[in-house]
Amino acid sequence: MDIARAAAGLFMRNGLRATRAEDIARAAGIAPRTFYRYFASKEESLGPLFAAGSQRWAEMVRDAPAHLTVPEALHHAVVQTLTPGVGVRQESLQWVRSLLRLAEESPVLLRVWGEACHTAERTLAEVLAARIPAVPGAGVEAAGSPVPGAEVQAAGAPESGDRAPDGHPLPYLELSPELRLSAAVASAAVRVAVEAWAAGDAPATGPAGPVALALRNLGSLRDFPWHAGQATN
Repeated sequence: MDIARAAAGLFMRNGLRATRAEDIARAAGIAPRTFYRYFASKEESLGPLFAAGSQRWAEMVRDAPAHLTVPEALHHAVVQTLTPGVGVRQESLQWVRSLLRLAEESPVLLRVWGEACHTAERTLAEVLAARIPAVPGAGVEAAGSPVPGAEVQAAGAPESGDRAPDGHPLPYLELSPELRLSAAVASAAVRVAVEAWAAGDAPATGPAGPVALALRNLGSLRDFPWHAGQATN
């Protein structure tokens, strides 16, 4: 992470093309040989920074209060991770904006961002596998749901969900296609919001900020059958 922060600082000050892996190593206080022990290229050095933010959102869904429905847990995680001064510093969001703009100019850096998002998506699928069977009120509208129209649709879903015989969530590749789709849809809603905000000049708070955009995207999924993810393979 120290190398990733050093790389981000140099990329934003000097640009991607003007920054060499040797420059990053020097800024991080390590030898170039040590840099290449961790990363194959200067662009890949941003991987830990991208991963930290995207993984944190997935993990915040896991840490959301157990009584929340899936849409409510997703709402909770967005607010807790993207609100300046709550789950992220204002300057960190500006770093995200600058780095995502750089990624649009670099296929390699865009791939690093995409890999971080995909890894977080896999984590979210495993998180949902653990949360979905525990959500109460199947088949009724979630009372007081922060996401408009967030219904819990679990009719016909088996109570066991995507779980191994010992009760633990299954590894990602053994989860049902329905649950993996749920994670992909939720992840895309938040990723697109962050990317759209980063592409513009709106402040991090307000109706055009990443939180508002992400909640709007999630709200448009009010009819998505989140609990169909309980279907077994």
